[in-house]
Amino acid sequence: IEKINELTNDGDTVSCGGSMSLFETGVIDYLRSGKYNFLDRYEDGLSKDDLKKLYRNTFSADVYFTSTNAITEKGELYNVDGNGNRVAAMLYGPDKVIIIAGVNKIVENIEEAIKRNERVSAPANCKRLNKVTPCVKVGHCMDCSSEDRICNEYTIIRRQGNKDRIHVIFLNEELGY
Repeated sequence: IEKINELTNDGDTVSCGGSMSLFETGVIDYLRSGKYNFLDRYEDGLSKDDLKKLYRNTFSADVYFTSTNAITEKGELYNVDGNGNRVAAMLYGPDKVIIIAGVNKIVENIEEAIKRNERVSAPANCKRLNKVTPCVKVGHCMDCSSEDRICNEYTIIRRQGNKDRIHVIFLNEELGY
């Protein structure tokens, strides 16, 4: 929380991507504390249209919080999304992106990042989201064509044109998937 306070200002408009790491660390509760104008994707009662509008408004946010599927030893961020709102905001829009990640997300290279997503992130997230996909049953990616597939947009971020835009905060614990 201390590092988040250093990187944000009271009253900032903030939003977040879907992330178990943000829940596990208490970041979601902190964003809901009233210190920020929080565009809360988890707010009860949001319709599909409300959520679509919130995702679009996220591009104008001061700060975007998320995690990552994997980060290589070279610092490359590897992410796979279902509808692209998370990776889109990481790539462009919000003035600042704060990524909270546990040490379990660190992998040697992009090949290992892909394997991690296929064997850990995708099956765990499909199960959590009650998706009907083969990976939920077999425990690893089957490159399915299910209507419930959440692996649709793939990104690798190696650098950012604005060196002060993306901040990665590592915590010495296992977080998320």
